[in-house]
Amino acid sequence: MENIIEIQGLKKSFGNLEVLKDIQFHVEKKEVICLIGASGSGKSTLLRCLNLLETPDAGRILVHGRDILQGSINVNEYRTKVGMVFQSFNLFDNMDVLKNCTVGQTHVLHRNKDEAREKALHYLEKVGMKDFASAAPSQLSGGQKQRVAIARALCMDPEVLLFDEPTSALDPEMVGEVLAVMKGLAQSGLTMIVVTHEMAFARDVSSRVVFMDKGVIAEEGTPEQIFQNPQNPRTREFLARYIQR
Repeated sequence: MENIIEIQGLKKSFGNLEVLKDIQFHVEKKEVICLIGASGSGKSTLLRCLNLLETPDAGRILVHGRDILQGSINVNEYRTKVGMVFQSFNLFDNMDVLKNCTVGQTHVLHRNKDEAREKALHYLEKVGMKDFASAAPSQLSGGQKQRVAIARALCMDPEVLLFDEPTSALDPEMVGEVLAVMKGLAQSGLTMIVVTHEMAFARDVSSRVVFMDKGVIAEEGTPEQIFQNPQNPRTREFLARYIQR
């Protein structure tokens, strides 16, 4: 399979705190990769570097062989291809659901209004939110907001979608509805990188699980390898804590 993304020697510090230490990582087309690990292990920072929300201190991020950290890159254009869904939804509160899903299409992709609206309604239907097209974000539950945020990201036709703990801000009863949408996207062949504490999702849906610990990739493998036969003592310790819950 072709690598869409290849990360070589990525490093990132905040002041004296080294958050990412020499990360080597690749993403193949149609892979669903779950990043797991304790809070503070560098998972979200890795995602934010990939989306250019943070600038790495060293290393390379190759997308189809091109280093996006070198030379000039249109960041808005790049983010249409490597989209991101945040834990806090990041919807525009002053726009209704439909407008949230069309504004990026018309401004960044320069689609006409009819085409943007048609695509928005298509993806809102896909995530079960078409009936709420004219609702304001303030009228929605957390799970509904997150589903709209996913639809909005899909409207930009991303090649890879990054999810940064997409269920961590949700009430427990809303987690399932968002995970169900993500599972459907995985089955449709969308390339996804998911930072998550939902171990059942990582075990059942991902093609590869990456365990991060203190800024390094401590172990990676198939869900079976990581969950049934982890090699690294830190991976075993982390999973034991989760499985006891």
